[in-house]
Amino acid sequence: MHDDLLKYQIALTMVPKVGGITAKKLIAYCGGVEGVFREKKKALLKIPGIGESIAGAVASNDIFSRVEKEMEFIEKNGISTLFYTDANYPGRLKHCEDGPILLFYKGSANLNKQKVVAVVGTRSITEYGKQKCKDIVEGLKKFDPLIISGLAYGVDARAHKIAMDSNLQTVGVLGHGLDRIYPPLNKALAERMLDNKGGLLSDFVSNTLPDRENFPKRNRIIAGMADALIVVEAAKTGGALITANIANTYNRDVFAVPGRTTDLYSQGCNFLIKTLKAHLAETASDVEYVMGWEVENRKIKKQLQHQLFVELDEQERVITDILKANDTCSFDSLVQQSGLGFSKTSSLLLNLEFKGVVASLPGKMFRLLIPS
Repeated sequence: MHDDLLKYQIALTMVPKVGGITAKKLIAYCGGVEGVFREKKKALLKIPGIGESIAGAVASNDIFSRVEKEMEFIEKNGISTLFYTDANYPGRLKHCEDGPILLFYKGSANLNKQKVVAVVGTRSITEYGKQKCKDIVEGLKKFDPLIISGLAYGVDARAHKIAMDSNLQTVGVLGHGLDRIYPPLNKALAERMLDNKGGLLSDFVSNTLPDRENFPKRNRIIAGMADALIVVEAAKTGGALITANIANTYNRDVFAVPGRTTDLYSQGCNFLIKTLKAHLAETASDVEYVMGWEVENRKIKKQLQHQLFVELDEQERVITDILKANDTCSFDSLVQQSGLGFSKTSSLLLNLEFKGVVASLPGKMFRLLIPS
């Protein structure tokens, strides 16, 4: 990426009181992230919702000395930056209105895998929770999902460990910068995740402390990236229920492991189920059933058996070649990479779905079903 463009992208994330929604609004009004910082304060103040403090901070350009230090940190530590218009930005998160415009990523896991499962819960995991976490993650192994969590004590750490033991990629989403690991005792776990083709992800610049208010912001990334979010154990208040509520606002499928009514860390899960905010998940089979994954697998096998040879025209092959190079690909990315335009790409994808060559996924994502 051109250093100047990255400089502006990082700078916009550092402007106080500018989150994902406001950042995208500024970019849209100013014609690009560079345009935001080239605009006069007077013009910025005319943008709806942009007040004196934000306009003043953008126009002052005071943050660019800090940006240079961040760029040095990124380069020195082999960190990738994912801007929300990039093809490798998590496609599911791209469609969340308040999703961050920029992510910092260290690792090799595919953030746009065909299936992404988030596992969250209490830091005070019980033996019951440990066993349930193991049973569910191991039970989903046949679908080869990416397992994401927050690298915290308890359920998070258990999910990451079981994923690696099951040869699944796993990514920890952090509530601070990538210059540290919190809690510090999970540093060895984080290193093992990186060694096992997993990753660490954050929307915070380096030197951002693991302050309390950062973790709800982190939770929206976990919720937005997932197809299914599973709450293993949780009290009636806390981060896991915040994440579940966010996932519901994103129209994600939420699951909760039930427990005894007298158990403190089953009360949150039971509450989610009782209030119809989560599907009951006793086993991985419950997740498979609700998500339709077992049915989907059978359909794919049938299509592979009966449609090994499908005749495609030149433009259809442009689409299938792009999909062949990726596990999944967003509609926007297909339009951009194919150069065929919005309407033509949409028409081609519809034809390819009818032929059983391509499957559409949640969040305007697509994947190849059979060899082309």
